[in-house]
Amino acid sequence: MKTLLKEALGRGRAAATFYDWLHPTRPRTRYNLEQLSAHLPTAVADTRAVAPKTKSGKRLLLFATLHYWIEQAAMVGLALRGMGHDVAVAYLPYSNWDKEINGFDLRRQDLYTRRVLRRLDGLVSAFSLLDMRPANKLPPSLEQAVETASAYDVMYSLQVENVDRRSALYKLRARRNRDACAAALALLEAQRPDVVLVPNGLVTELGVFYRAARHLGILTVTYEFNDQREQVWLAQNDIVMHQNTDDLWRARSSRRLTPSEREKIAAFEEARSGARTYGKGTRPWQDTPAEGSAHIRDRLGLDSRPVVLLATNVLGDSLTLGRNLFASSMAEWIERTVQYFAARPSVQLVVRVHPGERLISGPSMTRVVEGAAPGHPEHIHVIGPREPTNTYDLMGLASCGLAYTTTVGLEMAMRGVPVIVAGRTHFRGRGFTIDPTSWDEYYESLDRLFEAPATHRLSPEQVETAWSYAHLFFFEYPFSLPWRLMHLWKDVGEWPLARVLSNEGRTAFGRTLGYLAGERIVW
Repeated sequence: MKTLLKEALGRGRAAATFYDWLHPTRPRTRYNLEQLSAHLPTAVADTRAVAPKTKSGKRLLLFATLHYWIEQAAMVGLALRGMGHDVAVAYLPYSNWDKEINGFDLRRQDLYTRRVLRRLDGLVSAFSLLDMRPANKLPPSLEQAVETASAYDVMYSLQVENVDRRSALYKLRARRNRDACAAALALLEAQRPDVVLVPNGLVTELGVFYRAARHLGILTVTYEFNDQREQVWLAQNDIVMHQNTDDLWRARSSRRLTPSEREKIAAFEEARSGARTYGKGTRPWQDTPAEGSAHIRDRLGLDSRPVVLLATNVLGDSLTLGRNLFASSMAEWIERTVQYFAARPSVQLVVRVHPGERLISGPSMTRVVEGAAPGHPEHIHVIGPREPTNTYDLMGLASCGLAYTTTVGLEMAMRGVPVIVAGRTHFRGRGFTIDPTSWDEYYESLDRLFEAPATHRLSPEQVETAWSYAHLFFFEYPFSLPWRLMHLWKDVGEWPLARVLSNEGRTAFGRTLGYLAGERIVW
């Protein structure tokens, strides 16, 4: 009864009346813009002090959903306004992407968001997608985009690869994505911005907003953050989670590393393999320090037969969605690969399950391996996500590597190990991996490798190419931006808008802010 009452109230003016009457600091949900509210007076004053009175730049529209993305969009929007652009933020006031919300609470969150964003004080406009009156019918291409995005959302939420389109979660995501796509289309047709900015661009309403903008031919910038402070990935008219480095590679592939660049990437790899953070990194890439390959060989009971290292990704990670080539899923690839090696005891297969699986509740790749090779063949070894094993020690044992999209494949190639890549990953086709496009080519590649494993080590030229690519990907592909999504307000404390918009800040971040505003990325 309470839920039905809230739904009824949410459809009328009751939510607004209730909100105005009580004047709460915020709704009693997890939706929280209090930090943004507290920081906006100073941020607005800092921006107003330097922003040109005439908006001579481009018309920019940032879209965000979920309170933390809205906070981040507001700060980026102010920085872009300070650079002279005409900026608006469009938003959806959800606090969860995978849970229902009644109409009353949604409207309260919307009203709360409006009150907070009023503090942008005319510098940046704000639009709620809940205000749009969209058409009932989407173009067929966008209907298909909604279905694809909704399936991705289920994979992302549950860390699975198979989607039940009859499930409550899929129906929730399909309904919200369709509504968001239709509202985005209506808003964008009305506003016609020069550039649209969308974080991620692949999952939740962020993905369908990106699709709506591209459907209208609007230049669209997607962005996401990596593990380094003051770094962001950018893509223009592409989904940043695909990590498309084609333009960067075309521009820079012929250039070889300088001595200082080689030292830099070597120090980076040493930190990753040694379970230490690097530079402004926020976490180590290994939980267990290196023990040495000989120690791992003894602990796993490996003998003199060739060792193949298969490194998995985390199921449902947005960096893996839409990356399938000849396999229908990563699980299918692992299953068929394990079955291939189960019949070949002359080779030892080591499956390293991604340590990130410790944080998920969905199916584990460990179960996939065990299901593909019942009876635990002695030459197949599975290292679970919680086992204290350093992946870089395993690389030292490998005669061959198998990867779907993980950068472990790139790092094995840097060590001269031949790597077969089965997914659509950014380092595929760069000259140092084996890149089959069908199951027949995949099995043929495996057969050739194990006829004479030692003869397939990468040439010095291929190893050098892998190192050059690694430097490009880890150090040149990211751009500088002061505020991450995580720990946003800590970053704002170090880089307030007054500093970002100063000569110092423009030197550090002006190039990135220009690319966010649609200037063509130049490598």
